[in-house]
Amino acid sequence: MGRKKLGRNVGSEPGEKEPVGLRIIGGKYRGSKLQYTGDNRVRPMKDRVRESVFNLIGPAVKGTHVIDLFAGTGAIAIEALSRGSRLATLIEIHLPTASLLKKNLEGLDLLPVCNLFKTDAFYWVKSELSLPGADIPWLVFCCPPYEFYVSRREEMLAMLQRLYDFAPPGSQFVIESDEHFDFASLPMEPPAHRIRHYPPAKIGIF
Repeated sequence: MGRKKLGRNVGSEPGEKEPVGLRIIGGKYRGSKLQYTGDNRVRPMKDRVRESVFNLIGPAVKGTHVIDLFAGTGAIAIEALSRGSRLATLIEIHLPTASLLKKNLEGLDLLPVCNLFKTDAFYWVKSELSLPGADIPWLVFCCPPYEFYVSRREEMLAMLQRLYDFAPPGSQFVIESDEHFDFASLPMEPPAHRIRHYPPAKIGIF
């Protein structure tokens, strides 16, 4: 029996994946477990990578508005909230994944400080970008399926440019890609000391 093809706007890495244990690794909710089915549409950031990212961000996470463009399980946004972010906006197009994400937020009583949009990130940024107060810096996470940097390259760059143009002072962007994407294409190239390699992932922060 053939495997059903996935739509290009919900795919992640090819092949089946086994469910893995996901947990929050720092802050108020440290040790909390999150639900994850192993669906191959979702690519949760590994614990060690998440820890490294938040070490690079440091105390600047506190008081921010987290915007997670491809939210998946919600692990990144929840990690940020655990470490002091004030509120979060999470965008996830795949409905079963979004439902699981909502359960993860409910389990930690985070729905009051979260906005969950079950829609396409490109559409949301282009048409429904809701802005918090100018005094709340954003912490934007862009961790899409890697193939988007090829198949939807111009859309990706336009989306990030629009967010960059509207971002309040003090905002930070965290970009996850693979080695095929050149960070010099971003609205601002991350400095060398804020680029990390965790094969196949590459993380840049600006």
